[in-house]
Amino acid sequence: MKDLAGKVGFVTGGASGIGLALGRAMLEAGMKVALADIEPRALEGAVRSLGNLGEVRGIRCDVSDRAAMKRAADEAFGAFGRVHVLCNNAGVAVGGIQDQVSYEDWDWVFGVNLLAVVSGIREFLPRIRAQGEGGHIVNTASMAGMISPPHLSPYSATKFAVVAMSEALAGELQGTGIGVSVLCPGWVKTRINESGRNRPTKFGGAGEANLGGNQTELRKTIHAAIEGGMDPAEVARRTLAAVRDNRLYVFTHPQMRPAVEDRFKRILAAFDEAERS
Repeated sequence: MKDLAGKVGFVTGGASGIGLALGRAMLEAGMKVALADIEPRALEGAVRSLGNLGEVRGIRCDVSDRAAMKRAADEAFGAFGRVHVLCNNAGVAVGGIQDQVSYEDWDWVFGVNLLAVVSGIREFLPRIRAQGEGGHIVNTASMAGMISPPHLSPYSATKFAVVAMSEALAGELQGTGIGVSVLCPGWVKTRINESGRNRPTKFGGAGEANLGGNQTELRKTIHAAIEGGMDPAEVARRTLAAVRDNRLYVFTHPQMRPAVEDRFKRILAAFDEAERS
C-alpha cells in the first residue's frame, strides 16, 4: 500500500513498545488508528499521548480470547467503517528448560503470540477482502522465529510458527492487493520482559515466568539486552516502509545475520549428507 493517508490501522499490543510506535507512525502517515491492548491504564495513556496526531481509538482486548478479538474487530469497523492495515503485534515472553516449563506457560505464550494471530486473520481478513480496497497484514514474529537459542523454546516455537503462517499467507493472497509482512526484530527497548504483569488468571495469573537454570543471571542478561535494544520508533519506521513496498520479511538487526546463516549452513550440510548417503 503505497499511499497510507486516509487508511485505517488496527494494532494489538498497542499500548506500549512496538505496538505504540506503530500506532504513532501510522498517525504520522495520515492514518486513523485503533489500538487494542489488555492493560487499561496503559491504553488510556497511549490514546492520550497520540490524540494530537490524529484520530485514534483505544479498545480493551485480551487477544488470547477469541470472542474478545471478534468484539475488538466489530468495534474497530464500527468506529471507522474500514480497516486496511492489521498489525498482529501483541506478544509475551516465556522461557525455561522445556521439561520444566509449565502447561500454563505454554498455553499463555501460544494463546497470545500465535493463536491471537490466527484470530486476527480470521476476524479481519474476510472484511478487508470484502472492502475491495486492498490492505496489508503485519505479523510480529522475532529473530527468535529464525533461530532458537536455549531457554526460549516456548517463545521461539510461537515465532517460528508466525513466520510460517506469514509466508503461507503471502502466497495465498498473491494478486489480491492484500500484502503480508512478518516483522522479525532483534532486541528492542520494550517491556516484554515484564509481560507477566498482564497474565490472565486462566493462564496462572500475574507473575514472573520460571526461566530455568540461573534465573537471576538470565533475567539480568535479558534485561540488559532489552535496555540496550533498538528504539521501537525505528522498528515502526522500517515496518511501515515494508508495508508501502509490500516486502514480506522485515529485519531490523543486520548484526544477527551470521546466526541465521549458521543455522542454514547446518541445514544445507544435512542435505549434503543426505545426498552422500
